[in-house]
Amino acid sequence: MTETPTTAPPLEKVSQDEMLVQFKTRYSNLIEENKALAGKIRENEATALKLQGAIEALEYYNPPEEGTVDNLSDSPPETTTED
Repeated sequence: MTETPTTAPPLEKVSQDEMLVQFKTRYSNLIEENKALAGKIRENEATALKLQGAIEALEYYNPPEEGTVDNLSDSPPETTTED
């Protein structure tokens, strides 16, 4: 039985000093990206809280009429089955 040799991509030879520089650069870039994403999360949370307050205020001053469907409700609509 003859096997065909697999062709692996050529190995890239990098010095340890160059590798260290690359790793430090990647690490600092990831830290900065995490800081930016954390800031965006805080911004989104603040906006969500404001929207929640506005929704609650509007619902308090303008309660939904009977028969109006509340699409924002977490609970599914009740269904009845006939046996």
